[in-house]
Amino acid sequence: MNIGLVGHVDHGKTTLVQALSGEWTDQHSEELKRGISIRLGYADATFRDCPGLDSPERYTVAEACSDGSPSDPLRTVSFVDAPGHETLMATMLSGAALMDGAVLVVSATETVPQAQTEEHLMALDIIGIENIVIAQNKIDLVDADRARENYEEIQEFVSGTVAEDAPIVPISAQQEVNIDALIATIEAEIPTPERDPNADPRLYVARSFDINRPGTSPGDLIGGVVGGSLEQGRLTIDQELELRPGREVEEGGQTEWQPIRTSIRSLQAGGESVEEATPGGLLGVGTSLDPSLTKGDALAGQIAGPPGSHPPTWESFTMGVDLLDRVVGDDVQKVDEISTGEPLMLTVGTATTVGAVTSAREGECEVSLKRPVCAPEGAQIAINRRMGARWRLIGVGTLRE
Repeated sequence: MNIGLVGHVDHGKTTLVQALSGEWTDQHSEELKRGISIRLGYADATFRDCPGLDSPERYTVAEACSDGSPSDPLRTVSFVDAPGHETLMATMLSGAALMDGAVLVVSATETVPQAQTEEHLMALDIIGIENIVIAQNKIDLVDADRARENYEEIQEFVSGTVAEDAPIVPISAQQEVNIDALIATIEAEIPTPERDPNADPRLYVARSFDINRPGTSPGDLIGGVVGGSLEQGRLTIDQELELRPGREVEEGGQTEWQPIRTSIRSLQAGGESVEEATPGGLLGVGTSLDPSLTKGDALAGQIAGPPGSHPPTWESFTMGVDLLDRVVGDDVQKVDEISTGEPLMLTVGTATTVGAVTSAREGECEVSLKRPVCAPEGAQIAINRRMGARWRLIGVGTLRE
């Protein structure tokens, strides 16, 4: 299953993923230089049980228990580390489409809520993620009175939201304090969802990249890789895949979007090569594609599956609209009705595109997309409006024909 780590920038999401998985998900050069997450980060962790110990001490990610006995594996979890910076909200929303549950990370050293704490919580509500655990991080940096005060601020903040009944676990990700209690709470609150492994496979692509080193000779090139989450079905080596909406092709002076066909050369799940992949968790799929097509996340937002099994591809659609009362994180600015002619940034599944509103009326609008999306009718759409220097989350849409 996939669990999202969400929250305000610098509240400790990536450090918590490292405490749980042993992996530092910030790998991009700019991430390392600036100390923030820019792209979606992924890491797998196997939750384990030490039956001889009391709860929560019995829960660990270590292969050996504190008494030296081997721990029993419970389940493997894929963590999606979403950027917390305000300018990267679209990246967080595309990652939310993969999440089965979420850990909302809130720092005890700052007042609650910070802007992106509130915005990310609203995004979870819009995407429909209800299984949430709250990690009150950095408790080692405050005294007991401030920790209690911050705890009460969190309770007041989530009151009336999708996270109203979510448990709050005080932790220190940096010092790895109370990580066992957090694992115990995740085990109790975020169940593994049921999926249909016998349906046609459907992979939501969130990343794509070229793994070849510069200077690799043509004969030694390895096909491009796509990464994402399998919602249903099974994938196997040599299986034929089609990616939609595909790529933009110019013919006869006109451009159109054509599906991309490829075959599976390799599969990686949980950091290991496998012959077959089933739903849940995050996958890396090696393909026969020219790596120039996959580099730099060029295929992020696609849906991959057997030819003929995809939901429709939309270049325009009508969507039902439910707007927020105010811009999240802003106590003053109200959300005005959508108007004809304005541009909107729309996130549908793992795809983010810009749409021009061709007709707006109460409760719905029609949009023409700059980049088409592949999505089923009824899909949830996160709606963002340009306000000042950035896009702000203003509501949720429902895709209609």
